Amino acid sequence: MSKVKVGLVQMSCTNDKQQNLQKAIDKTREAAAKGAQIICLQELFTSLYFCDVEDYENFKLAEAIPGPSTDAFTKLAEELNVVIIASLFEKRAQGIYHNTTAVIDAGGKYLGKYRKMHIPDDPSFYEKFYFTPGDLGYKVFDTKFAKLGVLICWDQWYPEAARITALMGAEILFYPTAIGWATAQDEATNTEQYNAWQTIQRSHAIANAVHVVSVNRVGYEQNGAMKFWGGSFISNPFGSILYKASHDEEEIIVHEIDTDKTDSYRTHWPFMRDRRIDSYQPITKRYIDEG
Repeated sequence: MSKVKVGLVQMSCTNDKQQNLQKAIDKTREAAAKGAQIICLQELFTSLYFCDVEDYENFKLAEAIPGPSTDAFTKLAEELNVVIIASLFEKRAQGIYHNTTAVIDAGGKYLGKYRKMHIPDDPSFYEKFYFTPGDLGYKVFDTKFAKLGVLICWDQWYPEAARITALMGAEILFYPTAIGWATAQDEATNTEQYNAWQTIQRSHAIANAVHVVSVNRVGYEQNGAMKFWGGSFISNPFGSILYKASHDEEEIIVHEIDTDKTDSYRTHWPFMRDRRIDSYQPITKRYIDEG
């Protein structure tokens, strides 16, 4: 089927893991009631964004995948006949943790997981302290409604990740996200940062002629020092914004997209046809020094 209704759950979180999980379940139900067939939750939705500090206590938030949260969403996907994209803090083994997204098909079948490949280390985003870089490679999940590619937050800034996932057959790229503004920052900087974040993802849509769905959290965290900027959006395969959420409010967005648009855009704007794959070997180098 080419026409599919995607659901985005943009929400705020608390320090109560079970409360957040239940809230996500309730909002997934709401999205399904509005007709959503594929529902994407934001990055690490079962907790506050804990990577603002390097604290060993936060490792207690992690869980196995499959595990308790995926079990709950598997039952929900079966009941509602929807695809669920759930971003979780994975405990793989003692001392090995990942930032991971599980994909559950309509009917409740667990299809697998994607482990975040690009791990940031910036002020208030100390993810390298917690997460081992992904080692499963880029992934595509063949669901009942569409072939999905899932990438996570910091992966958004890398065209290589989007390109490879699209080349693997993804019809839609989903980006569960947790990104915000320092509240001490001026409005001009806020605007520039959000625009860059949205623009780079729209460029992935254009370059690969696929829909892009980006789902961010909202609300104040870190004792008010960080405002997660929401702004979740859907881009068509030529970069046009089909829907953009607010920067302040929780929202459940359901929007129909047509994956057949990919063929039309790739035919009329044949970027995929004209790729010079014989010339791209230098991309595997960190930097190309002269001389």
